[in-house]
Amino acid sequence: MNEIEERFSKLSAVISKLRQPDGCPWDRKQTVATFRPYLVEELHELLEAIDLDDHQLVKEEIGDLIFQIIFLSNLYEEKKSFTLSEVLDAITAKMINRHPHVFSDVQIDSEKDLRRNWNLTKISENRKKGKPDRGIFALPRSLPALLRAQRVSVRAVGSGFEWPDLASVFVKLDEEIAELKEATVKGNPSEIEDEIGDILFTMVNIARKSGYDAETALQKATDKFTRRFTRMCELAVADETIIEDLDVTEMQRYWQVVKSEE
Repeated sequence: MNEIEERFSKLSAVISKLRQPDGCPWDRKQTVATFRPYLVEELHELLEAIDLDDHQLVKEEIGDLIFQIIFLSNLYEEKKSFTLSEVLDAITAKMINRHPHVFSDVQIDSEKDLRRNWNLTKISENRKKGKPDRGIFALPRSLPALLRAQRVSVRAVGSGFEWPDLASVFVKLDEEIAELKEATVKGNPSEIEDEIGDILFTMVNIARKSGYDAETALQKATDKFTRRFTRMCELAVADETIIEDLDVTEMQRYWQVVKSEE
């Protein structure tokens, strides 16, 4: 047993101990259903650590997520569904099968060929398992909307469905904005919602084609807005007032002050 295997085994033993009758009351009462929110939370904490580029924090959060994964696997093992060893064997076999250009003599000449081979392999795997073919857009709807939109866009591009250039996407954006304006004049709620969605999806394509991640870009924009608005509140308090008592003109004045500070 090498060092990594030894540490994996030790962590698995710790989790098993926590679940024993003489273990931790909190850990013992967990079920797959109750544990799910913690798994989602840990994943987002890891993503935040990555965004902060804090390597120590990333290391800690990776550890937390690994704990969560093994804990979840342990819950299923207790139900006699599968073991952690079976999980590791399955993902190892899957990765080897999906990379024949690495683990066998299959020749891949381009990224397009790589994506095509990957998709064909997935289809073959699903058919052998009797699973329905969900196509190239088999992404969970629980993904953040912008992230899901960008992943869908990338997969469509992988099949050759791409804008000729960035300028053509901006033309499409202008069309969608005009359609939204027209929809707001008509006052049809479903049509307005539909056009807003089209604009957001087009913006995702602009981000992707420009080499940026739409989800990250919006997170940064939201962070910037919250930082500036918080500073506005601080300035208002320093002037012996509160933001809620200001009219729009006064708020705009504070906003410009904050922007000039930055």
